[in-house]
Amino acid sequence: MTSPHPQRTVSLIDRFQRVATDLRVSVIDKCNLRCTYCMPADGLPWLPKAMLMTADEIARLVRIGHHQLGVKELRLTGGEPLVRRDLEEIVAQVRADCPTLPISMTTNAVGLDRRARSLLEAGMTRLNVSLDSLNPHTFQELTRRPFLDQVLAGLRAADAAGFAPVKINAVLLHGVNDHEAPQLLEWALESGYELRFIEHMPLDGDRAWRQDRVVGSADLRESLSRFYTLHPVSESRGGAPAELFDVFDRPGTGRSLGRVGLISSVTEPFCAACTRTRVTAEGRVRSCLFSHEETDLLSLIRDGATDSEVSHAWRDAMWRKPRAHGTDRAGFTRESFVQPQRTMSAIGG
Repeated sequence: MTSPHPQRTVSLIDRFQRVATDLRVSVIDKCNLRCTYCMPADGLPWLPKAMLMTADEIARLVRIGHHQLGVKELRLTGGEPLVRRDLEEIVAQVRADCPTLPISMTTNAVGLDRRARSLLEAGMTRLNVSLDSLNPHTFQELTRRPFLDQVLAGLRAADAAGFAPVKINAVLLHGVNDHEAPQLLEWALESGYELRFIEHMPLDGDRAWRQDRVVGSADLRESLSRFYTLHPVSESRGGAPAELFDVFDRPGTGRSLGRVGLISSVTEPFCAACTRTRVTAEGRVRSCLFSHEETDLLSLIRDGATDSEVSHAWRDAMWRKPRAHGTDRAGFTRESFVQPQRTMSAIGG
């Protein structure tokens, strides 16, 4: 059975009957870190301010997505969202337009210590903090910045403000920080954070990604099982990118210590269940993180398009979403895969 054409629906449906309900909006391409798996050491050419969506334009796109296209979740991304001085204004406008919409943010937490409470008061509901190492030297090797103390201060401020649960995103690289996985999980469990290990994806600015640097989820599960017992959670995963496990101590006392998630974008692609739609900082829809095509919504808005015309273009863009970023479950190991020109920082995760 084929899906109906998008213009006969009120949702962001594609040809393979997937419906996008999870909106990721990049609010800026700039970042104050230079993570090796994302950005070159010297950074990238930043977008001129005039090309970035304003707070009003971001709020309008979210309003269209939520009220007209069935978006049920919003995540603000970058670059680094905290680099935007008007971030609280963006959150407050979205909250005013969409009172029940969950609003989360992916951040490196540098500067969060000064803004956690104001973001919560503006309407932010949840935080995902990127943290790949608790070792200052490894952290600096990965991010090219000595900011670990600032990240930890941001996390403490998020706790004090009342954000819960805070999720931690960690990317592991063979020979760099993969041996720290058990320590990261122990710290997250003791601190009350929900840790997500994310496989290293080919979206780096240096284009130095190699399959042999990827710490696959199967290998990671085996490694963590030397210290903990992992049981798949009972509830359905749905379109969530993370496969969740309840974590028990190794002797098996039956007491759950918390949960851990594994996001296997490289070794176990989950494209068939994808529910995401992405908008870049300059207002372009990307139907897939690894897409080579974009649809410019911001130009439509600035040319005076109605909400109906914007939603029409958005639905059409998602209708053309590819089946997968590879030709099958082999994903990035396929010779047919071509890395997109944009890096993760320019796309927004």
